[in-house]
Amino acid sequence: MLGWVHGVAAWLTSIPWIAHTLQSYGGLPGPVSFALLLGVALYLGLYRALFGVLGAIAWRRGGWRALLGVPAAWVAVEWLRTWFLEGFPWNLAAYAWTDLPGALPFSAFGGALGVSFLLLFFQVGCALAIAEKRWKWFLAALLVSLSPMVAIQLKGGTEPESSTATSTTASPVRLLQPNITNAIDLQWEEIFRNYNKVLSQSYEACDEPGALLLWPESAAWPFEFDSPTGDQRLRSDLEALNRAGCPVLFNSPHTAADGGIFNSAFLLSPGGKVERYDKRKLVPWGEFVPLRDLFPWVGRLARSAGDFRAGKSHSLLTWGQERIAVGICYEVVFPQETAAAVRAGATLLASGSNDAWYGNSAARAQLFRAARFRAAENRRLLLRSAITGISGLIGPEGEVLARLGEDEEGALAISVAGRRDLSPYTRFPGLTPVLCGLFLAFAIVRRSRRET
Repeated sequence: MLGWVHGVAAWLTSIPWIAHTLQSYGGLPGPVSFALLLGVALYLGLYRALFGVLGAIAWRRGGWRALLGVPAAWVAVEWLRTWFLEGFPWNLAAYAWTDLPGALPFSAFGGALGVSFLLLFFQVGCALAIAEKRWKWFLAALLVSLSPMVAIQLKGGTEPESSTATSTTASPVRLLQPNITNAIDLQWEEIFRNYNKVLSQSYEACDEPGALLLWPESAAWPFEFDSPTGDQRLRSDLEALNRAGCPVLFNSPHTAADGGIFNSAFLLSPGGKVERYDKRKLVPWGEFVPLRDLFPWVGRLARSAGDFRAGKSHSLLTWGQERIAVGICYEVVFPQETAAAVRAGATLLASGSNDAWYGNSAARAQLFRAARFRAAENRRLLLRSAITGISGLIGPEGEVLARLGEDEEGALAISVAGRRDLSPYTRFPGLTPVLCGLFLAFAIVRRSRRET
């Protein structure tokens, strides 16, 4: 019960922007929006309740069983939250250590869940030292939790020793952040103002032949690249940018032959070459609607009436010598999805996002922290373009190499060279959960046998 109450309170204070989104863009009254936020928090609090059950058993064992078992219980529950019922791996505990030196590079070995384990290991050690009045637990926790990160810092990071791990030449990229309003209704004056601003910014950014232009999610809404109505506006404008010498990586709905709609990323290169990736992880109650007949109002939150289909494959987009794995907005919070795309051959990561949904809230910073971990876990550069920010270039150790802050306008001019090496985490993303499962079994089962 205490775990559940703690979880509900934590989610209410960390994702209040859900209520803002429902009220501002869903047209719902304030009390109804808050009630729905509360419903989300009540559900997510159940994961914390499960941790309360498992963690309490491990804690009562005391000593090393508690020190290993409680963090393992936390990680097991976080892992469950990454996939159960479509998953919602938002705000993993590891993200609290985003700016702790060595934490991001360590995730290339243990993933964000590995950092979560070290964080909880340190906290449990402090708690044991207080509860048992034995400072050895504090010292043990300090040594074990910080040693891997200190070792990485002393080694100089996780950069490859051989140049064969990287592409031979760097290629120019322009990350666009137009800082436009989030139009959701067909108010054509506003729509054309936004669209023309994105085009104008694109032509200004297309200042070097071959420079890849990365657009944010929904930057061209409501125009579709392969519109079923035959509207050629977006296609012709993008082809004009191609003639100016710049390929464009952009977001647009895609309507399949059977009428199904996908939220897709397209890469249009000079010469007319088109590649497409269909978003695999959709936003529940936004891009797809479980029990839609019971919740028709949710359709107003999604561009195509909340009726998107999920993509089936990790389609990589080929740009010169690079292969780009795209994570459209929300997808960047899923560690296993990014790792699978890198194993499939991705040399670069890219993410287009419409963070304007969240208003002036912590959600934009929360999503950017997740993107930093995905880059570090897989030792890949990550290109991020967001409508209202935060846009930037994230390095292979999670460092921010270039950035446009919230509500800024501009285009970042950068050059990138992809990588082909695989981090230990990318190769074995399930290793940390498996080890934590064994630690938890050790903490719970061994003592139980003695008691029986």
